[in-house]
Amino acid sequence: MIESDDIGAKELYEEITVVCPTCKARKELKIPTKIINQSKQLTTISIPSGTVCEHSFQSFVDKNFKVRGYQKVDFEFAKMEFYEGGGDVEQQIQTADLTTQPLFQKIIRLLRSYVDNKEILGTGLFNVNGHVLYSSLPSNTLFSIIKEFEVRSEKKLSNLRKMYLELENNHKICSYYIDIKDMRFAIVLFFSEIVKLGMGNLYLNDLIKKIKELEG
Repeated sequence: MIESDDIGAKELYEEITVVCPTCKARKELKIPTKIINQSKQLTTISIPSGTVCEHSFQSFVDKNFKVRGYQKVDFEFAKMEFYEGGGDVEQQIQTADLTTQPLFQKIIRLLRSYVDNKEILGTGLFNVNGHVLYSSLPSNTLFSIIKEFEVRSEKKLSNLRKMYLELENNHKICSYYIDIKDMRFAIVLFFSEIVKLGMGNLYLNDLIKKIKELEG
């Protein structure tokens, strides 16, 4: 677990200033550097209402941690989200990121719909090397999962189908390796302490079934 006074904490986060495109409220937010450094071009950060102001909106951040633009949204985010790609159509064409493709946009909306702030606290989509394609996971959990996938990749364990972890605070992590468009990805669900691993597995199986239906 990453503590706020950890010696390496300054290296884990970078502060950026975001401005609400609706009311122009400003606030500095700490962003995990790992996610920005992994992205090819832009990272989309979805900011829920109450974080900066009463509005939900998205900001597009480049690899130098500079905000390149904003987008108003007509729906609420349950958690702060990160995913690779974003910006206008021209920028999406230039990056050619997986997350700009219609199928992956549908998967992201599905992952977003599973977060209920009571049982399912966050979701994520990763490649087998731990590269974040989408995440609404808490930062500490996100860092741990990235490291876990990196270790599994180094040890060539991505042929395993499922992974179950129980943290010291009784939160649970369930993940599933799935093949999408001839590529392998890891789907992650992060559960509160009230959820048993068996129930978490049922949620995970239901999610995987719905993702496969999207492919069809």
